[in-house]
Amino acid sequence: MDSIFVYRNPETPVSKDGYLKGLKVAIQPNISVTGWPTEAGSKALVDFVALEDATIIRRLCQAGATIYGSTRMSEFGLGLQGSKASEAVRQQAVDAELVLDLMGESRLAALRAGVCSLKPSYGLVSRYGIIGLIPSMECCGVLSRNTGSIGDVLKTVAGQDGLDFSLPEEKIQDFNEKKINPRDITIGIIKEALDALPAEQDKVFQTAVNELKKAGFSLQRLSLPDFKLFSLVHKIVGSVEASSAAGRYDSVRYGHRAPGAKNWNEMYLLSRGMAFGPLIKSYLFQGAFFQFENYKAFEDACRIRGRLVKNISELFEKVDYLVFPVVDRILSDISASPDEMYTQFSTTVFANVTGQPVLFLPPLDTGYPGLQLAGPRLSDLRLLTLGEYLLNMRQGGK
Repeated sequence: MDSIFVYRNPETPVSKDGYLKGLKVAIQPNISVTGWPTEAGSKALVDFVALEDATIIRRLCQAGATIYGSTRMSEFGLGLQGSKASEAVRQQAVDAELVLDLMGESRLAALRAGVCSLKPSYGLVSRYGIIGLIPSMECCGVLSRNTGSIGDVLKTVAGQDGLDFSLPEEKIQDFNEKKINPRDITIGIIKEALDALPAEQDKVFQTAVNELKKAGFSLQRLSLPDFKLFSLVHKIVGSVEASSAAGRYDSVRYGHRAPGAKNWNEMYLLSRGMAFGPLIKSYLFQGAFFQFENYKAFEDACRIRGRLVKNISELFEKVDYLVFPVVDRILSDISASPDEMYTQFSTTVFANVTGQPVLFLPPLDTGYPGLQLAGPRLSDLRLLTLGEYLLNMRQGGK
């Protein structure tokens, strides 16, 4: 258990008032809790201690939840190399965990642990106090063994925050439960999302889809020829945003400072060279290339992103939800390249580009593979209700 956590709450949990009383939540060390080490898995933030609570921490504590500790994470949350995300939930040390989702990390971590995960709609949950890397694509995923706890956490942390100016001024979601009638729901399957699936995994995915059909849901095959562009757009836009966001780490106020520098500029360059791991370095170099050497490619990627968002929105005029497979390609080398990382997250990255919510449901047994259910932006509650229905259906009780 100790290998999972980098920091454990030193205070003995006490009884608190609030509807989340008794709920234990794990976080990653990129989420600020006053007085806690908040190094985000990087030497660039070594010895940094949070000065105040992130908005999501403040709201959870006000509702009575206990913040149990922070788990080991990959550098700045990018990818899953070295991460222990979902392990605390799997081992039942906590009831829920908050995991940064930049390209599908919370969903693949949930797949590995056999638990549920929700990547919320972008702009629904405040990022104030969260150390991120890709501002326009990242959000805080919620993992738990059941969708009920995810819903409790989401309704607590969601909503406007005057400290996060990236949140659009939108009406808060209605968190009243709505009943599911399969005959009123159409679920879409994008043909191109299945093209890269190995035959064995495609067969398992089709088995799950057939179960949806037997349960009374209508299924519709759809085509999105540009689906493969999601990874390319994320690779370009994401790396440029990361390159810009990481510029703040100069070792002046915190982080690892390289010894022997002759001047401030040399200290800055040497320290940054020692602060980042191989994967982050490669990703930042890639972003700097598009930012300074091929800016037109970045502009084109932004335009294509807008088109992809529009294309997905048009699909939701035909169906209520979309279902996607989840493929976990575990990388053998901890210093894997960005290209290998994008191969690993090829079936999840679409939702970070579009900002839509995605619910991951784990396999119940070998006959039920894990599935991603995606809805239109701000349909998070309906996704959770649908997920609860499907989990009950698998267990034989609706």
